[in-house]
Amino acid sequence: MNETEDQPQLEAADASETQAAPTHDLERLSRLVEALLLAADQPLSLEQLVKLLAPDAPIGRRELRLALERLEQRLLDGAAELREVASGWRIQVKADYAEVVARLWQEKPPKLTRALLETLALICYRQPITRGEIEEIRGVAVSPNILKTLIERGWIREVGVRETPGRPSLFGTAPQLLDDLGLRSLDQLPSLPEIKDMEQLEAALSRLAGQPVELPVAEAEAEAPPVLEAELPTDARIH
Repeated sequence: MNETEDQPQLEAADASETQAAPTHDLERLSRLVEALLLAADQPLSLEQLVKLLAPDAPIGRRELRLALERLEQRLLDGAAELREVASGWRIQVKADYAEVVARLWQEKPPKLTRALLETLALICYRQPITRGEIEEIRGVAVSPNILKTLIERGWIREVGVRETPGRPSLFGTAPQLLDDLGLRSLDQLPSLPEIKDMEQLEAALSRLAGQPVELPVAEAEAEAPPVLEAELPTDARIH
């Protein structure tokens, strides 16, 4: 192929590269994104950011991601970090400073009952799962208040019914749980072999308890055997 034949291809490549180049000031765009995330009371998705930043002339998703990357780099040396969770992006205090920031609130650190955490762990790792299956694994009846509390917190939801006599409800996790644990998807949960006994369930529990949770304390449930409490660290958010 001669030089003349190559020319149109080179020109097309140059045009494509120019089209892909950012058209906005990335530094300013990253600061606008930062301002929105600091002011928002919940994570913002890419779609929400695009609409808020340029409602009349939408910003390309690639350009927005470049701005997010720049913001993430700019925050590296500070006390806050950019975090992507299930419902979008947010800025939060780094875990190293959470204990100090928690002193701003006089309430005791949130505590969740062991019964509630065991139920939540089973739903996370065995979903979809029925109440009866949870009770079979735990070896104790599940208080209706536990499922009610988890649903009200937005951590679990009914995802269908089991096609067996009685058509019991199937429970699975809800997006709010991922946001509160700082996860993008369930794939980021610590891996765990199939739960077959309480020792493996305890392992799941300890992994879940290691994640930051920011919602209020759930009420203690009266169950047998006596309920122990498992404490979850507070995730200090910037708003």
